[in-house]
Parts: sequence; structure tokens; C-alpha cells
Amino acid sequence: MPPETSQRGHVATFFANLGPGLITGAADDDPSGISTYSVAGASLGVAPLWTALFSFPLMVAVQLMCARLGMVTGRGLGGNIRRHFPRWVMWSSCFLLLVANIFNIGADLSGMADATQMVTGIPQALSSPLFAVIIVAFVVFASYRTVAKIFKWLTLVLFSYVITAFIVHPAWKTVLYATLVPTFHWTRDYFAVLTGILGTTISPYLFFWQSSQEVEEDRLHGRTSVAQRQGATDEELATSRTDVVTGMFFSNMVMYFIILTTATTLNAHGLKNIETARQAAEALRPLAGDGAYLLFALGIIGTGMLAIPVLAGSSAYAVAESALWSGASLDRKPSLARGFYGVLAAAVAVGLSLDFAGFNSVKMMFWSAVLNGILAPPLIVLVLLLTSRRNVMGERKNSLGIRILGWSCAALMTISAAGVFVA
Repeated sequence: MPPETSQRGHVATFFANLGPGLITGAADDDPSGISTYSVAGASLGVAPLWTALFSFPLMVAVQLMCARLGMVTGRGLGGNIRRHFPRWVMWSSCFLLLVANIFNIGADLSGMADATQMVTGIPQALSSPLFAVIIVAFVVFASYRTVAKIFKWLTLVLFSYVITAFIVHPAWKTVLYATLVPTFHWTRDYFAVLTGILGTTISPYLFFWQSSQEVEEDRLHGRTSVAQRQGATDEELATSRTDVVTGMFFSNMVMYFIILTTATTLNAHGLKNIETARQAAEALRPLAGDGAYLLFALGIIGTGMLAIPVLAGSSAYAVAESALWSGASLDRKPSLARGFYGVLAAAVAVGLSLDFAGFNSVKMMFWSAVLNGILAPPLIVLVLLLTSRRNVMGERKNSLGIRILGWSCAALMTISAAGVFVA
């Protein structure tokens, strides 16, 4: 086989093997994430850039644990918590997830509607419910895989931040220093931004989603029972690891360049307090000119259409697995999974109701990330305990390195969240 053909084959195989991890990483850069990174860059300049490099191994470790948990046990995170912990732990974890997810859904819908109004003039009160109905209808009557295939291409718009960062010629020595040397300020605003960044990159809904999607992958290959799904080969674990690392790298790269672009274009010109989508979109003006608003809107809408089904779906997986409902799958027909789809639709509906409470959409997206950062640590601890037990994972239990990264992640997110209240 000619070398060029072989190389193309390896590349094709690499992309063909990308699945739950890539979608999880793309969904991580949701409207709430874009807003949080924009607020971070605008308010603090390049100072938060170190968080992208620092959080990458932490989020990879957490998502790898979740992926391996689903692959080895044949159950999602909710099902494993039910099986190995008391009921109060199970329902408490569900409650934490639902609170974070519903607020995040509301924030994402608000951000999508705000961006739509910016470019079309359609009032938020009309577009927000419309987005909610379209998303639920897509997921219920089509399949999430169809939704993901359509809308994950819109997330490529986020690469416009990468291009813009090079167009505006930042002070690269300062950027390199901020990337490699952590900077801390003992202020409530700084810890709020830090907690928001960690919360929107290492989010509770991603834990439940990742493990459940690994189970869905097994179902697609005909392993319909838990017994059939239990266990994973070295090759399957290696493929999953590549998938997760690639997805998290994509997520953190986008995060890094959104912070860098907004720091260079907004913070450097005195716009440090973002209140509207139009102000956030100004970061893309050096690349797109008057089209910056359209580019920003496409990114917000595309990531929202991808992320909201993940948020609502992870809620449905958690409740269905905890309550032992059969048919907890996005590939099941609605008539065979009424409870599952009922939770999914209810999560979107309650999130939508928050949009009519009069919150500023940018602030709502930012504080939803902070809330995720506050609620994530106890769920990370549960993931760590499960994946470190031999009676759960057998020989596939966590390595020492993964345990160190996992406990470090939980501890640092707890300290950051405490700093919001103490500073």
C-alpha cells in the first residue's frame, strides 16, 4: 500500500473512532461556556489563560473515569451510584445534577435567544420557546445522533476566535507568561471567574452523559443486556481514551482562544464588563467586521443546539437509571420510554421558565457556570470512589495517576468555590 494511502487510512480511522468524547467536548463549549470565557477575558485580560492548560489533564482524567465506568460496568453513572451507594446519596446526586442542568438549560436558551435578537430583531420571548420546542422535537422524534451530526458542524464557527487571536497580534511574551504562570487575586470576582471557568469545563452533566453514551455505543453494537455490556478490551479502552482526549483538547483549545481574543480585543480597549451579546460579539470584529454579530450568533446557536440535548439527556439518564426505568435510551421510541423523554422535556420546560424571570442573559450564562463549579466536586468524589473500587471495576480500576488527578480536581474546585463566598 502506498504511504499516502496508508496515511489517509489512519486519518480516516482516527476520525471514524471519534464519538461520545468528541461530542462531549463540543457540547462543553456551550453558550454558557462561550459567555464565561468572554467574561473572563474581558474582565481579567490574559490572566486566566493558565486555566486552559491547567484544567486539561483534570477534565481528561474525570471524563476518562466516566467513560471507563460505563464501558466496564455496562451501566451509566446514575445506575452505578444506585447500585453501590445508599438511596439518599443517589437522589442527592440526582438533585445536584438537575439543579445545575436546569439553570444551565435556561441560561443557554436565553443566550441563543439574545444572539438571535441581535441579528434578526426577533424578541427573546418568541425565539426562546421556539428553540426549546425545536430541540425537544428533534431529540424525541429524530435521534440525538442526527441532531449532533447536523449541529456539531456549526461549532466549527468557534475556530473564528482562533483566527481572530492571530489577526489582532497580542503581546505573545505576555500571553506565554500568563499561560505558564498562574496568577491569583484574592477577590470575589476573581474566584467567581475561576469557579465559572472550572465549572463550565468540568461540568456535572458531562459525567453522566459520558458514561451513558458509552452504554449507548454498546447497545448500537447489539449488547442489549448489562451482562453483555460488562467488560472492555484493551483496544476498546484505547479507542475511548483517544476519543476523550481529542474531545477535551478541542474544548480547551476553544476556551483558550476565546479568553485570549476577548482579552486582546475587549479588555485591552476598556470593555471589561460585558452586559449584552452585542458586546461579547465585538471580540470577533477584527476578523468579520460587521459580520461579527452573525458569526457570534451562529456559534451561540450551534453550540446551544448541541449542548441543550446533552444537558436534558443527562438529566433523563440520571433519573431513569436511579429509578430503574426501562428504556432509558435516546434511540428508543417515545412510546417505549415515556418516563425518560418526560424528564428530558420537563428539564427543558423548567429551564425555559427561567428565561421569563428577567435575568440578564450574559450574567445568567456566567452564573450558571459558577453554579456548575460549586456543585461538581461532590459528584467527582462519587466518580472517584466508584472507579477506584475493585468490586466495581475489577482490574480496570483507577491507576495512581488518575486518582491523583481526580482528587486534585475535586479539591481545587472545592477551594475555588469556597473562595467565592470567603473572599
